[in-house]
Amino acid sequence: MTDTARRPTIYDIADTAGVSHMTVSRYLRFDGERTREPTRARIKAAIETLDYRPNLAARAMRTTRTGRLAILLPFGTAASSVHMLAGATEEARRAGYQIDAMILDGSTAERSTRMLELAEAGLFEGLLALTYLASDRQEQIASRVPVVVGAEYDDEMRGIGDLADASPVAEIIERLADRGHRRFVHVAGDPAHTTARSRAEVYSATIARLGLESAGVIGGDWLGRTAHQAVLELPDKPQITAIIAANDDLAAAAMHAALERGWRVPEDVCIAGWDNNGVGEWTTPPLTSVKVDYEELGRRAMTQLLATIHDEIAPTYSSPIGEIVWRESTDADAKQFRRAINRP
Repeated sequence: MTDTARRPTIYDIADTAGVSHMTVSRYLRFDGERTREPTRARIKAAIETLDYRPNLAARAMRTTRTGRLAILLPFGTAASSVHMLAGATEEARRAGYQIDAMILDGSTAERSTRMLELAEAGLFEGLLALTYLASDRQEQIASRVPVVVGAEYDDEMRGIGDLADASPVAEIIERLADRGHRRFVHVAGDPAHTTARSRAEVYSATIARLGLESAGVIGGDWLGRTAHQAVLELPDKPQITAIIAANDDLAAAAMHAALERGWRVPEDVCIAGWDNNGVGEWTTPPLTSVKVDYEELGRRAMTQLLATIHDEIAPTYSSPIGEIVWRESTDADAKQFRRAINRP
């Protein structure tokens, strides 16, 4: 039952008719001409039941071309957001649009209210939010202008959504297991971050699935000194033969501790990180890591917004955004291979 204290929205129609809000939006935009029966009949009945009256001012704004799109990010310093903006901007410009990037501070509710103000201003043909919006505000925004919430960051600019996909961790463990490694340890990041929790969960699940042995999940923050001390405190026997770290800083600290203990990398213990930090290529030995294609993630989010604007079906993607960069820290043979290809 729709709350009579407010006007019904396209989301109320969608719930009543049992269809998506995009189907309702398409019905309203083209007066039902592009909607098949019996869907058209269900939507029409829902509109009559709810006594829905479209916001004519909002409809006028939706049909006005400005050639501009806006992207919202929460306030923060995540370097990945710059690359995501680059990918989104590239995709938008290819479609003939200009991008305005909005970096707003405040709570989810405050940012959502600001987003609604932008929607009502009629300056943009579409809005892309890379952070959560309040659900009630999201409905109001969507009734005024096409909006996509491709939430990749939370209020503290911590990665969520596709950024939290930790599947490459499983691939690293599988490859090392194929090479005979049986005893692993995970140097974890701060569990307040979805990315850290995901990597720890995939690590534990993969160890269990493959019947391997884990010396535990150690560390628990993003500080190198914590990772360094945790590796120094690992038992001597049975010796760990593979360390999977939640990022490259932790991996570098773990490598330093391993060398202090007299463990050769990778002959005695293999080490892998995450982020493909530029420094990792120059550690001794160079560090295996996971490169996340943030620009591709931005392009995918923008493609979804463009599909929403044009009432098209957004493409689906099966390929992950994370790719493993294999280096010598997990493969003693890679050193000889690298030397061979670098010979004049």
